[in-house]
Amino acid sequence: MLETVTINDFKKQYLEKVINRGKVQFEDVSFAVSKIISEVKQRGDAALLSFTEKFDGIKLNKDELAVNKDEIKEAYKKIDSKFLDVINIAKNNIEKYHQAQFREPWFIETSKGVSVGQIMKPYKRVGLYIPGGRAPYPSTVLMTAVPAKVAKVKEVILCTPPQKKGNIDPYILVAANEVGIDKIFKVGGAQAIAAMAYGTSSIPKVEKIVGPGNIYVQAAKQIVNVDVRIDLPAGPSEVLIISDENSNPNFIATDILSQAEHEPGTFCFLLTTSSEIAKATISKLNKLIPELPKKEFASEALEKNGFFILVESIEEAIQLANEIAPEHLEIQIKDPKSVLDKIENAGSIFLGDFSPVPLGDFAAGSNHVLPSGGAARYYSGLSIMDYVKLIDVIESTKEGLNKLKDCVVNFAKVEGFQAHANSIMERFKPNE
Repeated sequence: MLETVTINDFKKQYLEKVINRGKVQFEDVSFAVSKIISEVKQRGDAALLSFTEKFDGIKLNKDELAVNKDEIKEAYKKIDSKFLDVINIAKNNIEKYHQAQFREPWFIETSKGVSVGQIMKPYKRVGLYIPGGRAPYPSTVLMTAVPAKVAKVKEVILCTPPQKKGNIDPYILVAANEVGIDKIFKVGGAQAIAAMAYGTSSIPKVEKIVGPGNIYVQAAKQIVNVDVRIDLPAGPSEVLIISDENSNPNFIATDILSQAEHEPGTFCFLLTTSSEIAKATISKLNKLIPELPKKEFASEALEKNGFFILVESIEEAIQLANEIAPEHLEIQIKDPKSVLDKIENAGSIFLGDFSPVPLGDFAAGSNHVLPSGGAARYYSGLSIMDYVKLIDVIESTKEGLNKLKDCVVNFAKVEGFQAHANSIMERFKPNE
């Protein structure tokens, strides 16, 4: 039964659970995942084929691990042709957004004769993981691949679990082909992460792994992180909506369900100053849930992790939202932009009645791979910065070095580095 709760009661009964929701306990799966990783490191493709048969029920041979051109051509015949337009609309917007994050080499003179700056260099090879358990996610292909292409990553590979007939979902294949993925492999789970982290004869080793996944995938990414870069903690979906008496409860209800239908582990929050809005939202939810194809997911998510919290003020709502640090934060109040600078922790922010989360999920251009489980306190969403390295560049004239000479030498002496001081002073010795 869905019901409202005061902010004080919420803090007493639920806040600790909510704050700690992201502390995924890997203990239950870490041994099994470590064993999978070890097997892939030792046996390569043979281990991948064995695990694919064991976990996915699909028997492949080595030559079938990589998707071939004929399979991609066949995929185009299986999708609604109009979906190509959908892909290109989203792709163009995602490109525009991430291109704006790109920065040309820059320099600034910090002291007379001394210039410092940065150059941006992409990773050579990045691996994308695209889940395939509950549904196909072609949008995640775009969200992970397009920034890589904008960043000029030389090679982008993709791993995703095969379907029951041993093929990849056609929408995923088409999306991958449209954005220029270089290689696609029929392998999922922890074994896919291990393959990309360490390489096999079929799957090349990558420099970074990007993309969401279940607890086994998350655990695998954490384990291989000592040898390869990973992106961010992207667990069950979350939405937090701040509303006042001006909000539309129908909008709020549908926005909550847009996330609750993901999976039973979804967290949904409504923080409102209006008890009438809260009641109307709950009433609408009770009407809409039975009509959903994924009503079981939505119902369980809201029963377990749905919170309808009455607050005294918008300021109080913002303070609690910052503590919760949601993946998605919607602000549906009279003047949402007026409180934007007060938001400290959120994966992505949606302002006003006509900026629902699904807009960002699919088409606005911002990235939908976002930190969840409270990780928005210290992580940002996926961006072009996840595909590049920033390298500092320093250039000084003799005059510039001379001006900072005493500063450098003094630091070197205080810290006990005589050779540091010598490297400076050598340049100012009289010619012998």
